[in-house]
Amino acid sequence: MSRISIIMPVLNESANLRRAIESTQPSDNIEVIVVDGGSTDDTCQVAVALGVKVIASPAGRSKQMNLGAAAATGDILLFLHGDSQLPLGFDRLIRQVMSGKEPPSAGAFRLGIDSPQRLLRWVERGVQWRSQVCQIPYGDQGIFLRAEVFNEMGGFPDLPIMEDFELMRRLRQRGKISIVPQPVMTSARRWLQKGILKTTLINQLMVLGYLGGVSPARLVELYRYKKR
Repeated sequence: MSRISIIMPVLNESANLRRAIESTQPSDNIEVIVVDGGSTDDTCQVAVALGVKVIASPAGRSKQMNLGAAAATGDILLFLHGDSQLPLGFDRLIRQVMSGKEPPSAGAFRLGIDSPQRLLRWVERGVQWRSQVCQIPYGDQGIFLRAEVFNEMGGFPDLPIMEDFELMRRLRQRGKISIVPQPVMTSARRWLQKGILKTTLINQLMVLGYLGGVSPARLVELYRYKKR
């Protein structure tokens, strides 16, 4: 049975981390590695109390995920955000996908957003279309792939933003990206904080800017910009 290493890059996720870690159980032959980017809340204490491995890292999701992957012992790597929850039986679903006659280069789950707001159902449908048709799932969908493939690809590119998008572009050239129909449930907070339509528009502008040659450093400045 393939071992699955679940790598969770976190920063000040104490409010959500317990549920994320608890969603990894029950399961068989897994390890959970929480990679903290300098939290100032109780994130690390929550992870330690739940008995998972905690690694300190410089801030930056790509750095954190690559550091976690380097410490992982699994045959399969699963990258899970700290505000997301895995579906029941995720380990069985991943092994089914990765053990087929023609295994994909990578996989991810369908996105579910933890809010009853109707507009978010349209966001979920848009994400599903992008994942299935364009073959580019994002990091909040729980990306998974074989460790050897991850290492051959050089891991996540060292970018301050769009690191998941870029890795998926490269993996798509290597082979199919499979989408598991059961959803990873992720927090609605980023859509609710800035507004659903505004957040969706910003996300699309980030993609268009990246594809248009805008530097990731400039993109992250625009993404984090707050009008004063």
